[in-house]
Amino acid sequence: MKRALQDVAEFLGARLIGDGKVEISGIASVSSAQPGDLVFVESAKHLPQAIESRASAIIAGEFAANGAYRKPILIATQPRLAFARGGAWLQSAESSAGARHASALIDSGAKLAKDVTVEERAVIREKVTIGEGTRIGAGCVVGPDVTIGCDCRIYPNVTIYPQVRLGDRVVVHAGAVLGSDGFGYVPDVNTGRYEKFPQIGRLEIENDVEIGANSTVDRGALDVTRIRRGTKIDNLVHIGHNVDIGEDVVIAAQTGVSGSSVIEDGVIVGGQVGIADHVRIESGAILGAQSGIPSKKVIRGKGIVFWGTPARPIHEYLKELAILARLVKKEK
Repeated sequence: MKRALQDVAEFLGARLIGDGKVEISGIASVSSAQPGDLVFVESAKHLPQAIESRASAIIAGEFAANGAYRKPILIATQPRLAFARGGAWLQSAESSAGARHASALIDSGAKLAKDVTVEERAVIREKVTIGEGTRIGAGCVVGPDVTIGCDCRIYPNVTIYPQVRLGDRVVVHAGAVLGSDGFGYVPDVNTGRYEKFPQIGRLEIENDVEIGANSTVDRGALDVTRIRRGTKIDNLVHIGHNVDIGEDVVIAAQTGVSGSSVIEDGVIVGGQVGIADHVRIESGAILGAQSGIPSKKVIRGKGIVFWGTPARPIHEYLKELAILARLVKKEK
């Protein structure tokens, strides 16, 4: 769907310089842009390249506010953010809504809003509730008593176990599994065998969360696993049972979070981080890639980068590496 640039500017709250009647149909990088595309630049040195590109319009910062250009410009305080929001808006305008593929299996007891889209071979069980504007991808399985909010995007082959709750505008990428049993067993001291501890809790995912492809999030054992508003989880991440993740947390790929750990608001977790059980990561801490956090450890320090195994402030870790390097050199 094409949008007048004036409409894009109003949606973004950006200042328009130039022709607002120009039609925008997509977004692109400066190097690959075609007519109808919107691009962005974050510095004055890249503006000439954007002007010479085939793009129809440009999002730029205040550095471009006083010039005269042969292409229309949208002036935004945060050009990259405005570009991301504009791209999402344009994409949402393109998607069709309300189609139910003939091969989809939808239980008669499920309640789907009128404009919910269900793609090929999806299975939706009894007592499922799905809000307006949500799209269920091909091959998905949505178990009994699941609630999915409005404007969610569930990509193909996602499995959602019973009694999971998803808020509004949740994005779940292909192959993810939500609400599976946690890894909990009780050893019999007499036989040495393990018996499964009950996994009968719930999983609750709040608004504006995004979960990457092939990630897994376990339900609580007896209580709740919770992912709070705005958190973004990369591909191939595992979240164990009873974990509580705060708002606006970012977790990179191949990280594992063990049961009953708490990650507070605004934490950044790098790739391949291992977090043991009953850990608390306090607000704003940053865990560097491949860090290891032992059981029951508390990490605190807003804006501080922690690195290594066991993780400690990066200046301490680098100091230890320097001392070790000097000792090795001395030995030689």
